[in-house]
Amino acid sequence: MKTRRIIKVTFGALVVGTMIFGSGRFQTQAQQEQPVQSAAATAPVTDCFESREGYTAVTRVENVTPDGNPNVKCSPTTNGVLWWGDPFDGTVPMGDMPAFGPDDKTRGDYETEEAVVKPREPMLMYFNMEPTQNCAFCHNGQTVPFPTDKNPRLLAAHQDIVENSMQLMHGRAAFWCLDCHNATNRNKLIDHKGNEVSFNQPQQLCGKCHGEVYIDWRMGIHGKRIGSWTKGGKKRWWVCTECHNPHTVQVNRFQAIKPELAPALPKGMKDAAHEQHHGGGPAPAAGHGEAAPAKH
Repeated sequence: MKTRRIIKVTFGALVVGTMIFGSGRFQTQAQQEQPVQSAAATAPVTDCFESREGYTAVTRVENVTPDGNPNVKCSPTTNGVLWWGDPFDGTVPMGDMPAFGPDDKTRGDYETEEAVVKPREPMLMYFNMEPTQNCAFCHNGQTVPFPTDKNPRLLAAHQDIVENSMQLMHGRAAFWCLDCHNATNRNKLIDHKGNEVSFNQPQQLCGKCHGEVYIDWRMGIHGKRIGSWTKGGKKRWWVCTECHNPHTVQVNRFQAIKPELAPALPKGMKDAAHEQHHGGGPAPAAGHGEAAPAKH
């Protein structure tokens, strides 16, 4: 018998393998009795996002999996992906993740094809640039001359990313663009030691300052992954910038997403009172938080 495994993920949750239904509350009877939405309101969403809105767009395509399912199911509430037909579609190996030292216990299986990410570099297009050049199409030293220093100054472009480059949010204005972006190779980031960093692996840059969070991310405590739990099993990782916008962190450390509606109650059940915690054990004695019952 052919079996099919579908991995479902509700966005807004950072715990791998956990299904979060709405805000953790069941629907009330009033919610269940709401009028049925129109066909237009319940029509499938054709474009949705995988991480944060406006970052990784996915177009829903019908009948692309071997068993006739679409490539993704998009939430009509948030436009986020609810599940993938193939969660590894379009991913690439994450690549080398150097250990901190001989005592680093977080190395795992980063250097194999078992750890994959959704590549960001192909998405670095701005307007209708040449896709093979990306940012370097303009920042080639001629169309846009290379800067002579890293001193902060107002920019005449990219106001859609940072409205005022002199008020960059990251690091409470302690950092400027060229502290993270390579001045002469705009298709790459740059770390504190001048090493080039791929946009596919921004964690290698973020971890220079956010060390504790970076270690937690490597260990799977922070962030999001889907796939196999077993060592050596294929798993997809979400990198820092897929959930956090580095340009607006002082305003939105994490872009909250409206939760999904809670599931409907079983037939005949009017409320979720059975979910409430009523405590247990013997009733407290008089004088310890509760009055003794009156005798008649």
